[in-house]
Amino acid sequence: MIIFETPRLIFRCFKDSDLADFNEYAKVEGVGEAAGWPHHKSLEDSKKILDKFISDDEVFAIVYRENNKVIGSLGLHRRAEIAELKDKKQRELGYVLSKDYWGNGLMTEAASAAITYAFNNFDLEFIMCAHFDINERSKRVIEKTGFKFYNQSIYKTVIGEFNSLRYILSREDYLENVA
Repeated sequence: MIIFETPRLIFRCFKDSDLADFNEYAKVEGVGEAAGWPHHKSLEDSKKILDKFISDDEVFAIVYRENNKVIGSLGLHRRAEIAELKDKKQRELGYVLSKDYWGNGLMTEAASAAITYAFNNFDLEFIMCAHFDINERSKRVIEKTGFKFYNQSIYKTVIGEFNSLRYILSREDYLENVA
């Protein structure tokens, strides 16, 4: 079932048949590490995560229309990372893209579509997004999609601690940008 789409991308729920495509990009060194998780060492590693994606309604497969291949994932997570804003209606945007597709504007296209989907389908006050200070690619996507810097913090992951820069896009700012 298609959740939303763009001219080049389809966003849908993950399925068991996505395992090979998922593993193909998740096993590449540098892809997961940019998001704070180790690249997958085996098909079994990918299967465990894929099963979580399938049982969850927060993470979507990014399918490239040109070859009908799953090339990444996009999450609209229900978590309140910023303590002082925890009582506000919010989602956190997270994403990963196959290294083979970096540099083509696909993630900016994906993030823009996800933002529109989230504000049109959930009663959100804002969307939060973050990147590690070493991840310039994510920073560019965040800035291109209208987020404003909020703060920074140390974020602990299974592969270490990173300086995390957090951004917010309010409903008001979103509406101003689309008008």
